[in-house]
Amino acid sequence: MANDTPTTAPATPTVEQFLDFMSRNKMNITAQRRRIAEAFFNYPGHHTLEDFYQHMQTLDPSIGQTTVYRTLKLLCAAGLATEIHFTDTVAHYEIVNAGAHHDHLMCVNCGKIVEVYDSAIEKLQKAVAKAHDFTLLGHYHVLYGLCPDCRNAQKDTEAGGEITDPARLVTQQK
Repeated sequence: MANDTPTTAPATPTVEQFLDFMSRNKMNITAQRRRIAEAFFNYPGHHTLEDFYQHMQTLDPSIGQTTVYRTLKLLCAAGLATEIHFTDTVAHYEIVNAGAHHDHLMCVNCGKIVEVYDSAIEKLQKAVAKAHDFTLLGHYHVLYGLCPDCRNAQKDTEAGGEITDPARLVTQQK
């Protein structure tokens, strides 16, 4: 299985792009919104609102959770962040990097998220869409499983390979 990397170099969003979006949409540019955007762009990964809010509290305890949440939503509206739902319950936010498409692996036990890119998967998705006469506009792909740490930890227990927190996994077809 190929584990290629995208050929296009990612363009990291900037606070200036966010401020430009705010200005174009006649929104108030506040010091708190600027500070939240700066912190978000300097804190890469997949963060829940609570995780990111706790990070913000270490940087500026005066910023409230509602302000953080609304600013994350504005970053998404500006196309500079994306909200991802790996499960039914919790949204994660990540920085959007233009030209850096990726899919995700998620551990159903500990919640670890790994970004992956595989050209074979991308080709297969296009072929499936074509076979069904679909014009593919995009996709979102998450593979659920056990990370090496959780898999090894289970070998050391008598759990019989059971997931310790099955509520994390949402694989039911709706």
